[in-house]
Amino acid sequence: MLIRKEEDLDEIKTEIFDAAIGFETERSLEAKKTHSQRLLQARRAIEQRREEAELQTYFDQDSWFDE
Repeated sequence: MLIRKEEDLDEIKTEIFDAAIGFETERSLEAKKTHSQRLLQARRAIEQRREEAELQTYFDQDSWFDE
């Protein structure tokens, strides 16, 4: 919806324009939030996997006697 500079906006057109812009902004923020949550979950999963691999030698009783 393009609005010419010389066109006067009445109250209804202004409200519709503001609502459309607000909707796009809200949708963009929601997408960013979802993306951030996915990245955080992935990061936590990677950290948990590394921690489990590091601690696996302590859980494996056969490796206790290798040293």
